[in-house]
Amino acid sequence: MSTEPPISQPHSPQEPEASAEALENPVAGDPVALLQEELAQTKEQLLRVLADQQNALRRAEKQAQDARAYAIDRFAGDLLPVADNLRRAIEAVPAEARSHAAVNTLLVGVELTERIMLETFGKNGLKPVGAKGDAFDPNLHQAVAQIPSESPAGAIAEVMQQGFVLNGRTVRPALVALSLGQAAPPPGAPASGEEPGGQVDVVV
Repeated sequence: MSTEPPISQPHSPQEPEASAEALENPVAGDPVALLQEELAQTKEQLLRVLADQQNALRRAEKQAQDARAYAIDRFAGDLLPVADNLRRAIEAVPAEARSHAAVNTLLVGVELTERIMLETFGKNGLKPVGAKGDAFDPNLHQAVAQIPSESPAGAIAEVMQQGFVLNGRTVRPALVALSLGQAAPPPGAPASGEEPGGQVDVVV
């Protein structure tokens, strides 16, 4: 009785066991996925750098614009008293004095100088603010008094000193008197629409 040797089964190649890192992060075991991830990270970093550069450029441009806009701030402030004195000189001349040729010639020269100065102010962004009848704005005006006037209550009744703004920023607020509204008539005075010594006419 012959004994046949057992037939051996062919050995199948064993698959390499996946590392713990590959199990936790499948990208670590895939070179293509790894390159894609690195590319995405690089792109994100590049976008951040570009955004930072753009923000820096915007800040630099804003600072340059502000520097140009307000470069004459102090210089303009020093010239405002000159404009004030020109206006005072014009207003100080009585109307009857204009009939004198010499006075009138001098006054015309002062008015021309004031106009040229104000035009130069305007070309450089410096503009006057504050006029009779304007609504009061605490950002542009400074109230120093309240007086009765025909202007609505709370509006500017008189301008004591002209204000100026430079490119939207207040260089000097206007000194103004605010209106209290029309003064009440004294006791015994006829009311509006009433004839003196009579009654108010009523149309039926």
